[in-house]
Amino acid sequence: MAPTPPSTPMATTPVVVTPNSSLWDRVTTWFSENKAVVYTIAGVVVVVTGAGAVYYLRTSSSDDGTPRLSKKERRKQKQAEREAEAEAEKAAAAAAKQPQTGPPQPKPAAVASEPSDELLEIDETTVLSLSDQERKEYSAKLKEAGNKAYGAKDFTKAIELYSKAILCKPDPVYYSNRAACYNALADWEKVVEDTTAAIGLDPEYIKALNRRANAYDHLGKYSEALLDFTASCIIDGFRNEQSAQAVERLLKKFADSRAKEILASKPPRLPSATFVSNYLQSFRPKPRPAGLEDSVEIPEDTGKGLLQLGLKHLDNKAGSGYETAAKAFENALERGDLGEFEALAYNMRGTFRCLKGNHEDALSDLSKSIELDPAMTQSYIKRASMNLELGAPEKAEEDFEKALQQNEADPDIYYHRAQLHFIKGAFPEASKDYQKSIDLDPDFIFSHIQLGVTQYKMGSIASSMATFRRCMKKFDKVPDVYNYYGEILLDQSKYQEAIDKFDMAIELEKETKPMCMNVLPLINKSLALFQWKQDFAEAEKLCEKALIIDPECDIAVATMAQLLLQQGKVTEALKYFERTAELARTEGELVNALSYAEATRTQIQVQEKYPKLASKLSGAGNPGMMR
Repeated sequence: MAPTPPSTPMATTPVVVTPNSSLWDRVTTWFSENKAVVYTIAGVVVVVTGAGAVYYLRTSSSDDGTPRLSKKERRKQKQAEREAEAEAEKAAAAAAKQPQTGPPQPKPAAVASEPSDELLEIDETTVLSLSDQERKEYSAKLKEAGNKAYGAKDFTKAIELYSKAILCKPDPVYYSNRAACYNALADWEKVVEDTTAAIGLDPEYIKALNRRANAYDHLGKYSEALLDFTASCIIDGFRNEQSAQAVERLLKKFADSRAKEILASKPPRLPSATFVSNYLQSFRPKPRPAGLEDSVEIPEDTGKGLLQLGLKHLDNKAGSGYETAAKAFENALERGDLGEFEALAYNMRGTFRCLKGNHEDALSDLSKSIELDPAMTQSYIKRASMNLELGAPEKAEEDFEKALQQNEADPDIYYHRAQLHFIKGAFPEASKDYQKSIDLDPDFIFSHIQLGVTQYKMGSIASSMATFRRCMKKFDKVPDVYNYYGEILLDQSKYQEAIDKFDMAIELEKETKPMCMNVLPLINKSLALFQWKQDFAEAEKLCEKALIIDPECDIAVATMAQLLLQQGKVTEALKYFERTAELARTEGELVNALSYAEATRTQIQVQEKYPKLASKLSGAGNPGMMR
């Protein structure tokens, strides 16, 4: 999509579709680095240091020898038994593969000989005649014989033996072993049936949970699989890397599938007023073409009149104004009779179609605009930005070259081409283009800001700070200068100085743009207080204020989700994650939002389905906080 206004120092990989790359990246990077918080917020303390996130799993046992330790020891003993069981299965499998030469060798203790006729005759009737002790002994022998058959890959026989063992004693291990046979035969419904029985007998049976999760995955029941893998991870303290990776894989699979369904039926809509305003102001303001000024009266039922109406509403810089403008541009081209303004109409309709995520039609409109008026360089720039978002940087570079052939003195071309270099990480080239943009027009604030950001990314911190100081002197009444300088300071952990700059930006927004205030300084201040003092209450108030001003601001919604999640308010956080998904414009944004929403929803389900586990994990107190 279109280029962003200045991306800022925190951005590791600036995203062209975001109005404030560093702020959005700071939010999304937190999510990426704190997945375990999303998955197990009730049981994990997260401390974020300069080196990254460190996770401390809460336990329900103490270190002073209290009775709670004995429960832990019992769990260890049960785990040891299961490990021994697994070793027995391996031994049985190895024995079955060994060639027999010479006299018969003694069999390992864990491997039984062929089951006797007496064992094979066990059924629902005969088992009733056995004593409890006999049932216990017979079940163990049948299980051992089943293990041997399993090791020999005679899964049908193993199923028969495990089934007889279950008749003697309904043991979770026997159900899980039979499920392993069905797993080998790819009978996923049977796997679910047996593992469910095992889990019913032992709700914290990790092997059974993992087997059922795998079966659910094969059946396309991703939410159910995710729930089981998540519960398994929590029970095991995230020690099993394969299970943890399975959680992420399933989240991605679920989100990819769901995103495609949503996008197929999702009507095009404009993003937040903050997003649209920041995008439009990334181009230098130009006077209206002669004949479309407000002083010229044009009937609104004509193409020219509708085009003029759309341009008027752009000056409103609010959600309703942008919606009205977008509709006016659509109607203007449908009405026709635009004359010399037809190329401009295609340019504007393409712009708003692009903002709505309707890329194919937007590219067509911008190409039509270029065909009608090759000298309109802005159409090349916007098409280049779209190609960049769609993963075609080569086409973007071609468009910039064509634009320069039309007018090599247009500073907007250099500014937006610099954005291309910035996104590719080619900071020296970006710096040159930002400086060229400044040389051609020193009064465009964002060229100065982005130059300072680029210097910072190159490691020239002194030069960057000097650029921002000059900006504050030259553009002392422009809130964006203080907001982006605050981000530079925040990245250096100069919290008080950063907050002072955000406060200045907030006050100037109120003074200069009371009807269309940019909410980004409010969100930045919220994150600064969150990181510095863990002042959740004030951070939430600032986010709430931002959402009152601009309810569609995706960054504010995502930040609120983060704040709530850090406090263990999982249910409330889920609402904001779901709202983030509603506001997502691109498939990538939607997949991320859906992943975190589903992870949070799963966390709630784990608490509901395993109340003892949830109580155990949350028993140590409130979750930790981001430092």
